[in-house]
Amino acid sequence: MAEATVVCMNAADHEISYADNSDFQISLQNYHVKLLNSSFQKEVMLKLRPIIEESITLKFSNTVPTYMKVADLGGSSGPNTFMTISHIIDTVHGICQQEHLKLPKFKVLLNDLPENDFNAVFKSVPGFFEKLKKEKRDIMQKRCFIRGVAGSFYHRIFPSKACTLYILPVHFIGSQRSPVGWRTIRGAYIWQDQVLPMFYKLMWTNFRNTFTNFLSMRSKEIIPQGRMVLTLIARKNPNPYDEGYRLELLAKPLLDLVAQGVIKEADVDSFNLHPAMKKWLSLLRGKYLLKLTSYKFSTGQLRNKHLGFNFYIKMGKNIANTMRAILEPILYCHFGDAIIEEGLQQMQQIL
Repeated sequence: MAEATVVCMNAADHEISYADNSDFQISLQNYHVKLLNSSFQKEVMLKLRPIIEESITLKFSNTVPTYMKVADLGGSSGPNTFMTISHIIDTVHGICQQEHLKLPKFKVLLNDLPENDFNAVFKSVPGFFEKLKKEKRDIMQKRCFIRGVAGSFYHRIFPSKACTLYILPVHFIGSQRSPVGWRTIRGAYIWQDQVLPMFYKLMWTNFRNTFTNFLSMRSKEIIPQGRMVLTLIARKNPNPYDEGYRLELLAKPLLDLVAQGVIKEADVDSFNLHPAMKKWLSLLRGKYLLKLTSYKFSTGQLRNKHLGFNFYIKMGKNIANTMRAILEPILYCHFGDAIIEEGLQQMQQIL
C-alpha cells in the first residue's frame, strides 16, 4: 500500500497563498470578500458556519466544560487561522450569556506540518488577542491560550481524550499515489469516461485505509461527547463527467504537459482526487468510535452572467490562484515542481 502524504498550504506572504485566496475561511466569518473570489467556495463555507454552531450547542447540551480544547487541523496560514477560532469563541460566549453559564477557558491547539510557515501564524496571535480585548474586554483574553503542535494528522498528535472540538477546514485529506506495483493505465484518470474496476478497487482500498486511519487516530484523542467538523470536497455523482468541467480545468493542463514531455504519462495515470459523496459517507458511518450526526452537501455557481469581459478576465486569474493555493502542494507532492508554473498558468488561460 502506498503511504499517504500530508500536504501543507502555501506561505502567507505569497500572491497565491492559501491565506490570501481561501474563501473557505473568509466567507465563514462574513468578512468582506472581493467579488472576484470563487462563488462555489463562498457558498460552501457559509453553510459550514451553522454546522459549527450546531456542534457547539450539542456539546453544551450534554455538559458544560470548564476547559475547552479546540484543535484546528487546517494547515492554513496567517490571520485566516484565527477566523474559525474567533467564530467558535463567539458562539460559546453567546451560549454562556444566554444560558447564564460560566465561560470556559479555551486552549487552542494549532496543528500543522513542521515544514509549514508557523511563524506567519504566530505573528497573527497579537492581532487576534487585540481583537478579543476590543470586542470582549480582558476577560476573554485571559481565558484563551494558544499552542502550536507540529506533526502529521495521519499519526497521533494529541494525548488520549485531550480535545473537545476538532476543526478540519481543509477540504482534502492528503494525496495518494497508486498502489505499489500497479502499472499505468490511461483510462484510470478520474475524469475519463470509465475507470477500470480493478484499478478503482485498488485506489479506493488505498484511500479508505488512509482516511479510516485518520478517523481512528482522532477517535482516541477526542473526549466523550466531543465534536469534529470536517470540510471535504466530494463529487456529487460517481460519474465524474456529470460535473466534469471543474476537473477539466485541471485535466487539460496535465494532459498538455504530458504531450510536451514536461511530466510523465505514468504520473498522470496514477494521480487521483476526491471520491464521490456516497463514498465519503460510507467511511464516516463506519465503526471508529465516532458517530456521524449531520452532513450537508453544497454546490454553487456564478449567478451573475452579465459582468463584462474584463470581469471574467480578472475572475479567471483569481479562480486559478484559488485553485492553485489548494492544489499546488498536492500536485507538487505527486508530480514535482516541473508542473507548477506551466500547468497552473495554462489553467488560468483556460479560465
